[in-house]
Amino acid sequence: MHVADLTTPALLVDAAALEANLADMAALLPGPRLRPHVKAHKTTELARRQLAHGHRGFTCATVREVEGMAAAGLGEDLLLANEVLDARRLGAVVDGGSRVTVAIDSEETLRAAADGGVREVLVDVNVGLPRCGVAPERAGALADAARAAGLTVRGVMGYEGHLQMLGDAAERARLTTECTDRLRAAHADVGGEIVSGGGTGTHAMNAACTEIQAGSYALMDTAYTAAGLPFRQALTVLSTVVSTTAPAGEMPGWAVADAGLKAFGMDHGNPTVPGGSVWFCSDEHLAFALDAPPRPGDRIRVLPAHVDPTVTLHERMHLVDGDEVVDTWPVDLRGW
Repeated sequence: MHVADLTTPALLVDAAALEANLADMAALLPGPRLRPHVKAHKTTELARRQLAHGHRGFTCATVREVEGMAAAGLGEDLLLANEVLDARRLGAVVDGGSRVTVAIDSEETLRAAADGGVREVLVDVNVGLPRCGVAPERAGALADAARAAGLTVRGVMGYEGHLQMLGDAAERARLTTECTDRLRAAHADVGGEIVSGGGTGTHAMNAACTEIQAGSYALMDTAYTAAGLPFRQALTVLSTVVSTTAPAGEMPGWAVADAGLKAFGMDHGNPTVPGGSVWFCSDEHLAFALDAPPRPGDRIRVLPAHVDPTVTLHERMHLVDGDEVVDTWPVDLRGW
């Protein structure tokens, strides 16, 4: 199959760029130093590529991701890095032979893990992102309570998510150290062999964590590229130009493609048309001006601003080598 044969909008992954990203990160963070986050791609076949590069443990964001990874034979060491208040489905995965660890930050999430049949936890510590996580000074007490409830506390985790795309790399590094100092202090009280955290944006400057939970590095997006990350843009959305309007008077010309809000995650802004200027997205349309005026029927490859929500809007991704489709992978970890 060729790219021209695909129905648009279609999710494309450049095979060479993907492989380069996986290899580069594996060289920087070999084996257990990286716990890839599957929320960024939600695709078990891509996770198999990460496993082939030596990463045997994975980070998940949803119970569905944990279930899907285990069902695909990728359940050697799965971390659900989000709190849940009903862990019964996770307990079923454990009973099926997979290793599952869940984040806890309260007595309620501790109890949910124990009642649901999950036997191993990480204490989630708030290191500066105002989201989940127990205060660092309370982490030790929560760990004690977890052990008293019969759970194994593997260590701590903390996510400096608010720093991932900070443009000033030196400032990003300085603030990351402040965050990881909080995590180190909590770990001293909690114990365990794991200090987990970080992400694509801080992977090279988070020296405190024993494992980094990076995900976006594999496919990349324009927001991370703008932050100066060294990985290649592997992900694009193939779209077809469906309408064009010639310049008239002071009004410039523009074009419309068939990929809009339902094809792109928009929380980090508009997608990018190389060589053009995106005006806006509506439900099914992308309005843009292009230096070289297109014609209806022309295909364009559009770069998403945020990889994670873009991927989850699509049922499949097509691995491509130039204009040839070399494989098609289901995005099989969608849903909850």
